[in-house]
Amino acid sequence: MDIEKNVFLLAIYKKKDDESIKDVILQMEDAKVFSFKEGKKILKEFKSEKYILENKLTFSGVNLAQAAEQEFKL
Repeated sequence: MDIEKNVFLLAIYKKKDDESIKDVILQMEDAKVFSFKEGKKILKEFKSEKYILENKLTFSGVNLAQAAEQEFKL
C-alpha cells in the first residue's frame, strides 16, 4: 500500500470522536500529503475494499491501520 494511503488510514484510526473523515481529509490536505480530490478518491477505494463501512473502520481496516502504525514505529 502507498505511504499516503497508510498515513490516511492511520489518521482515520487515530481521529477524535468529534472529527469526521472529511476533517481528516482536510488535515491531510493541509499537511500536503494529498489534495482533497485525491483524498476523496482514496476514501472511495477504502470503501470499495471494505476498510470503511458507514464512515467507520471495519475490522480489516483497523488491522491495516495498526500494521501501518507498527511500520512507522520502526
